[in-house]
Amino acid sequence: MSSEKLTATSLWFPAPRTVELRTEQIGKPDAGEVRIQTIASGISAGTELLVYRGLVPPELPLDLPGMAGSFGFPIKFGYASVGRIVETGAGVDASRMGELVFVHHPHQSQYVARSEDAITLGDETPPTVGTLLANLETAINVVLDAHPRLGDRIVIFGQGVVGLLITALLRRAGAGLLIAVEPDAARANLSMQLGADGVARDGDEAAQMVENLGHCKGADIALECSGNPAAMDEALGTVAAEGSLVAVSWYGVKPVPLHLGAEFHRKRLRIISSQVGGMDPALTPRWNRGRRLDLARAILPQIPVHLLVTHQIPFQRAREAYQLLESRKDGAIHIALTYEDRNV
Repeated sequence: MSSEKLTATSLWFPAPRTVELRTEQIGKPDAGEVRIQTIASGISAGTELLVYRGLVPPELPLDLPGMAGSFGFPIKFGYASVGRIVETGAGVDASRMGELVFVHHPHQSQYVARSEDAITLGDETPPTVGTLLANLETAINVVLDAHPRLGDRIVIFGQGVVGLLITALLRRAGAGLLIAVEPDAARANLSMQLGADGVARDGDEAAQMVENLGHCKGADIALECSGNPAAMDEALGTVAAEGSLVAVSWYGVKPVPLHLGAEFHRKRLRIISSQVGGMDPALTPRWNRGRRLDLARAILPQIPVHLLVTHQIPFQRAREAYQLLESRKDGAIHIALTYEDRNV
């Protein structure tokens, strides 16, 4: 990388529930690299809040470019940055200058990334909406892992960002009955807008709704997206014989109580882990991450994801953003940090 240095402001967690903005130097883009001026970055209400709270095993290795430190703190974390390419290195197509791009990069005012990691977004995409691309790709992976069939009766626990996106995708995929489990009234209302047939307050009510509306005992598929470890056991209780439970939430170090001694074996239930870092091996002869990403980019403007961006908060006030998202006050679902006066 070139010896010439530029200054950037980056966000770090020096300790649990502590946010710090630091000044650091970045180099000029080298061959095959681009420099990106950030317009907006999204805060993940799932994984990133676990990191913020200090609930991730400290020995776990970092797995995305741009991250620094460790889960044992301090750590620079984040993976939903949208900005414009303002400089290109040797070998990069000059036509990329000015492109609006998404990068899996921590919250930072500007940075250098590999050109291949800068995912082109159309200029018709509002940057704050673009920050949801990673969440949408995760939701697509969940649906691919769940293998829903036309007419399936499905229960989705949790209507945060990923849960809501899964609801919208499953409706597009031809689910016969979609019941969400979400006690928050605002999220429940949004769930109905995105395709849910009904919203229950807990697993028992969801099971009753499946019986009343679907005329059957138990769902074909349940998905646990709430982040609440107790919901896994609740979700198992809503699944019909030979059905599947998809574990979407990452709980970090939080223990998950499961009661597997009653009907779990007799009903031959399946628990499937879904994680965006990998794909169902049954699909990999035809699917890869590139195809999945292309699908996410195509779907992004087709569903009303803008409804999920409930708050835009200036980067300099990032501390407030994390506190608001953790408290879930003021209807917070997805918060986008905005950088200076750039158009969002």
